[in-house]
Amino acid sequence: MSELAIKHFDMEDISNVINLGLIVIDADSRILLWNNWIAKHSGINEADALNRPLEQVFSEPMSPAFLSALKNTLAHRLPVVLSTALHRTPLPLYNAFEKNQQQTRMYQSISITPIQSRRDESCSLIQVTDSSTSIKREKILRSHSEILKKEATTDSLTDICNRRFFDAHYKMAVADAKRQKHCLSIFMIDIDFFKAYNDYYGHIAGDNAIRLVAETLKLQISRATDIVARYGGEEFVLVMPYLPQKIAEQFAEKLRKAVFNLAIPHINSDPFHRITISVGVCTGIPKNGDNLLNKADAALYQAKQKGRNQFIFLPLCETEEYLEQ
Repeated sequence: MSELAIKHFDMEDISNVINLGLIVIDADSRILLWNNWIAKHSGINEADALNRPLEQVFSEPMSPAFLSALKNTLAHRLPVVLSTALHRTPLPLYNAFEKNQQQTRMYQSISITPIQSRRDESCSLIQVTDSSTSIKREKILRSHSEILKKEATTDSLTDICNRRFFDAHYKMAVADAKRQKHCLSIFMIDIDFFKAYNDYYGHIAGDNAIRLVAETLKLQISRATDIVARYGGEEFVLVMPYLPQKIAEQFAEKLRKAVFNLAIPHINSDPFHRITISVGVCTGIPKNGDNLLNKADAALYQAKQKGRNQFIFLPLCETEEYLEQ
């Protein structure tokens, strides 16, 4: 475009057709420019805004952060960009004005830039853009990220921790127990005669039974340090630090009773004819994480060999008498 053509354009006309808000104030905060975008989203006409102090134009307060940034720009002639993460709605601007309806402030991105007028006077240019779309996109991406994170660590059937999460958490729990020299309890749990249940009642009923057992086990824990995970199939595992032997045994019995009291019919489970669990427990200060897990698994095997619907406790080391305290 030629220089002659450019001269035919009025800068005020240009400011009124661009899709962002423009406000220019002088050194005394009096408004010199108030474009159509700002008028539209503030509900304040240009004629009512010009030559008035900015703080007196809006009927609602501007955010303290915006006022502080504006003051700094006027005083020190330094540009400022307000963080959209910290300052979502600095100015009382709205997407649309509807009578008799509650309005929600527009999310905004704001930058304040020192400029010089034609008379060489110090002024400040305030640029405002609608950041609603980008913030919505950010929320969607965050939501997707949280969903993906949950999917990566949560068992899809039971909504408790999955095997991947257990493996990572267990390594950290063992390392912490070794470093702090505190005991760690592992509970290996298996639903008794589950194949027979699946064969008789069907896989849909089997999935429902696994869900109910998982939910019941999860309800028994209350500390943030404790986790319950689906170990595989109808097997579950609990990791609980700071449990001495007697407390671990009491808790294992609590788990057994909680599932027994669900009274889920299981015609092929003698002699109780309901779904039950077997529990293997190991407690100790780990030197090798595999030993603790293997001992709990061995305890579970013993519980099943001795008739099921019971728990068996095995200490990590036979000489760990301190665990009785």
